[in-house]
Amino acid sequence: MLNLRIRGVFVGLAAGLAVIAPQAATAAPQQIELFHRLPTSKAAALEALVERFNAQAKGYRVVVRSGEWKSSAAHMLILEGDDEESFVAGKPRFKPLHELMRQNGRALQTLRPPAMMTRTPVDAKGRLLALPIGLSTPVLYLNRDALRRAGMNPETTRIDTWQALQDTLGRLADTGHACPYTVAEPGRVMVENLSAWHNEPVAMQQGKQVVPRFNGMFQVKHVAMMASWTRARYLHIFDQQAEAERRFGEGECAVIAAPSASWVDFRRTGKVDVGVARLPYHDDFPGAPQNTVADGPALWVSAGKKAAEYKGVANFVSFWLEPANQVAWQRSTGYLPLNRAGLLASRSELLGGDLENVQVAVDQLGNKPPTPQSSAQPVVERQKVRRILDEELAGVWADEKAAKEALDNAVTRALKE
Repeated sequence: MLNLRIRGVFVGLAAGLAVIAPQAATAAPQQIELFHRLPTSKAAALEALVERFNAQAKGYRVVVRSGEWKSSAAHMLILEGDDEESFVAGKPRFKPLHELMRQNGRALQTLRPPAMMTRTPVDAKGRLLALPIGLSTPVLYLNRDALRRAGMNPETTRIDTWQALQDTLGRLADTGHACPYTVAEPGRVMVENLSAWHNEPVAMQQGKQVVPRFNGMFQVKHVAMMASWTRARYLHIFDQQAEAERRFGEGECAVIAAPSASWVDFRRTGKVDVGVARLPYHDDFPGAPQNTVADGPALWVSAGKKAAEYKGVANFVSFWLEPANQVAWQRSTGYLPLNRAGLLASRSELLGGDLENVQVAVDQLGNKPPTPQSSAQPVVERQKVRRILDEELAGVWADEKAAKEALDNAVTRALKE
């Protein structure tokens, strides 16, 4: 760190007396701007992390900003979705994280990026271009009280397969539950993750390009099954992810497939005795379950900054990766571990209740070694493709399209993007 302490100077006076001149004002710390658009609950955890860093940092102060990233001169940006895709497109706007840390003599204490993690912040050699601070994977959440009211024991009720879950939802419906099941992100759950969970491809090689292909037998079968659930009033799909999660958090829906990071928000509402479990699988697909995939916001470092500023950024990244801060980040946000220290914390008996979602998510992601079919596929993870998929699936939930028609249309549209 820069040594900003300024020595006092002695000035001789005519009388031969020496007096100490007033000490020069201490130089202001170097400001490092951090831009983000995290939701409120996650933003509070980020603010707490920054406060801890600033309290112990010498010569640096991280300042948190929000708004429009394109007009921001921030040193660090937490981006996802359309924002991230725009940021990494065209002329590089970022400084690779692995390069930044190496140049500043800082070890990048993270887990090696696994194949089932979103590939956006990873280069062709498997090195981190950005820090994936918000990784999450879809899991299943249960309202334990709703199951009890339907005469079921939450600890023993089978939900490991889709047929077993269907039986459970039937009992919930029969006992008067108006919304047995909902899904926060239909396309991400039903196509991206369940395909990986069953080792089924969502993309294919076409010449020199990899193109979307998520209209195979498996995807059609599962979406058709979900369509039958909507007609039976077992499944209710809402327009927005936030709406589905709100309905579950308020106790209106008994079961939801949602990001593993949503665990923290569900528990904060205090209105639901929430349990978490792995996604069900179809037991007539050999080898299932395989593994799911993870994605979420990442911390990018802007290009074109000064060496002293980059040193402050490297210090902040190292601070974030310290064991105590990893544990605090996981507990406050629900996001997945970034390094071995965080991974070990998720297995701690002392923290088990707080990190139950992380345990389930990590077990699901690492259920089996990923294959080419179960690895993350950038061509499908694009936000435009996800929107297309959800738009076409909306026709299925409205009983206006068959599953195959909707998925065929989605692939055709995605190929044009």
